Amino acid sequence: MYKDILVHIPTERPMRSVIDGSISLAAGLNAHIDAVAVGYFATSAAYVMEGGAAVAAVIEMERERAMERAEAALAVFRSEASNAGISHACHPLGAIPAEAAGSLGEMARLRDLSIVIQPDAEQGSFDNEIPREILFQAGGPVLFLPYTFRGTFKAKRIGICWDGSRVAARALRDAAAFLARAEEIAIITINEADTIPGEVSASHLARHLGRRGLSTRAISLSAARADIQPIILSLAADENLDLLVMGGYGHSRLQERFLGGVTRAMLQAMTIPTLMSH
Repeated sequence: MYKDILVHIPTERPMRSVIDGSISLAAGLNAHIDAVAVGYFATSAAYVMEGGAAVAAVIEMERERAMERAEAALAVFRSEASNAGISHACHPLGAIPAEAAGSLGEMARLRDLSIVIQPDAEQGSFDNEIPREILFQAGGPVLFLPYTFRGTFKAKRIGICWDGSRVAARALRDAAAFLARAEEIAIITINEADTIPGEVSASHLARHLGRRGLSTRAISLSAARADIQPIILSLAADENLDLLVMGGYGHSRLQERFLGGVTRAMLQAMTIPTLMSH
């Protein structure tokens, strides 16, 4: 069960979707939620000044301004969380981007679930990079909320995007708390006969989940690789799914981030909440 949740509140992008989703989820689970917001600053401007004391003063001034931006973002979350009566704490950070990514990754590792907003390709903010970094660094499930999300989070109808891989299996295990409370679970496969070994087939997965008391149905589709993401989202709309569960493919290094094609396409165009694990 998700009892200890981390949510990233952006400071340079609209935050309503992640505030609505995280607070309603925490309220439904009677969970504690830690909200973290980062005010970003760059140190490059300081280096045009001469003298160590002057450099330190400029950096400290930039950090203070960054902290003010983080505090302002968290004030909105704090008000909403207090009104909802949920257990919560706020953590403002003032940091350069590389430090922020590392700090949030560390915070996520001791949480049951991390919640982030979908990156927006139209925005140049570093807030766009944080969700990916948390996915790569958390070591646990990350719930991506579309930036169009509004209202109360629910996960009554869940679609499992299954390809038999290690990361898909990790996402499946990490979604156990959602699956246990679901009213309907669909196992979605693409080109199963050609890509999924028999020992991890959809029928074997259904049998495994059945032993946990979960009833499922299989949806098997065929698609070219470039069409996988739009077909999954089209199916999610047709089936009125509340949540997708899928592996998050790729790896990350400082200043260099790689995502698998389907994962990248899903983050760019997701229309419903999606739980990913890496």
